[in-house]
Amino acid sequence: MDQLLLIRGGVPLRGRVRVNGSKNASLPIMAATLLTDESTVIEDVPNLLDVSSMIAVLKGLGASVDYRPGQGRLWVTPGSLQQASLPVELAGRMRASFLVLGPLLARRKKVRIPLPGGCAIGSRPVDLHLKGLSALGARFHIEKGLVEGASDGLQGARIYLDFPSVGATENIIMAAALARGTTILENAATEPEIVDLANCLNSMGAQIVGAGTSRIRIEGVPELGGTRHVVIPDRIEAGTLLLAGVITGGSVIVEHVIPDHLKALLAKLAEAGAKVEELGPSTIKASAGERIAAVDLKTMPYPGFPTDLQPQFMSLLALAEGTSVVVETVFENRFRHVEGLNSMGAQIKVEGRQAVIHGRPALTGAPVSATDLRGAAALLLAALAAQGETKLNEVHHLWRGHCGLEERLALLGARIELISEEPERALNMGSHSG
Repeated sequence: MDQLLLIRGGVPLRGRVRVNGSKNASLPIMAATLLTDESTVIEDVPNLLDVSSMIAVLKGLGASVDYRPGQGRLWVTPGSLQQASLPVELAGRMRASFLVLGPLLARRKKVRIPLPGGCAIGSRPVDLHLKGLSALGARFHIEKGLVEGASDGLQGARIYLDFPSVGATENIIMAAALARGTTILENAATEPEIVDLANCLNSMGAQIVGAGTSRIRIEGVPELGGTRHVVIPDRIEAGTLLLAGVITGGSVIVEHVIPDHLKALLAKLAEAGAKVEELGPSTIKASAGERIAAVDLKTMPYPGFPTDLQPQFMSLLALAEGTSVVVETVFENRFRHVEGLNSMGAQIKVEGRQAVIHGRPALTGAPVSATDLRGAAALLLAALAAQGETKLNEVHHLWRGHCGLEERLALLGARIELISEEPERALNMGSHSG
């Protein structure tokens, strides 16, 4: 079914909005439930397409899953995990499906899984996953897009990652949690989602020390048990909502956030002239000042500026006074949103991993198409600030990572509606605009 968002821009957004639980924390924690045969309850799991895809993956492996989206509560009972093979159609939906590799090797000593799908923002090779798991004693064979892994029993090892890959770090610590002996993981990713996964694993009985630093120590244990865990707030959604307030010339209060997770974004917003205030331990207010000033930006692994907020920040820079330079160091193809921004009147030139943005006083609504999750959010932000009407196609990309974003933006004053081929399913939220 073709669905698109119709956005009538130019309305300053104002009000309060709550951030959902983190997508990028929920998915690896869901994979980690496969490390036990007992039941695990995960709280504040956002109702997203990627979460639905991971539920399908867990069910495809034989786990019993009960998800109640209204409560954000997910129950997973893997049992004996009779299945250690994942169908191609499940793995092709998203990259995070590859996170079951480590748990399946640890529990079943064998796995057969297709190479992962997901956003087309770069090659994102899985060699770091395989290299790390091989150091633990796994053997891999790749043929015709399928990864087959086997082990006689994983053994702790000292592992150095050539790049601090988040997914590889997650796969390795999950597998090492049930390996014999001690694993030392050097140059590990330090993202907050890694800490959340380790906290969940430790509550299941794992012994993991150092998550959130570049050196993680995992003492293997014979088995893990069930637990109850609350997922951290989504820092990328929080950043997107703060940017929505600034780019529209409004003032938005974002609740249920961890300010420490947003330091790089908040610093750049302040540098650009936005007014940023911490109103409490979990509440941030962002307001537009005068016209935003141009700033230079370089994405880096955490705690640097997150690649997942680069497209959204670029939409803001398209309206800044002066020339900005954005350098993307994480994904080589993360400028696919630029075509849509330029069609709305932005002046952005891409050369390799660098984009030069000549700020414009205004953008104009236009038909645009999303090509990936964060690019969809970037085009939506630009549409909210643009003069006139924007039709955002391929909106399913947005729903991979944002739950009810259009409804919440409407409550802040956005004039936005979801148009569907089936009129009875059309969602008109213009009545909320102020």
